[in-house]
Amino acid sequence: MIIGGIIAICIVLAILAFLLPRLSHGPQKGVDKTLGVGQRAGGKAPGPLGRLLQKPFSSSRKATNKSASKGREGRSKLPL
Repeated sequence: MIIGGIIAICIVLAILAFLLPRLSHGPQKGVDKTLGVGQRAGGKAPGPLGRLLQKPFSSSRKATNKSASKGREGRSKLPL
């Protein structure tokens, strides 16, 4: 369920970044902050458990940021 949610967020950010590149930075920052809170909370667990709980949020942040940047990159390559 959570994986599907992250995939949906990535798709929405990519489409938004492609259609409205300047206005897509706000939602991207919002998603980044939200996932960052989870990442910090997971990182407070002791030892290897903290790294294990932190990793899903870290990879989700990377995926959402990458999809938004790819959307902007695709828009910039258009001959418009």
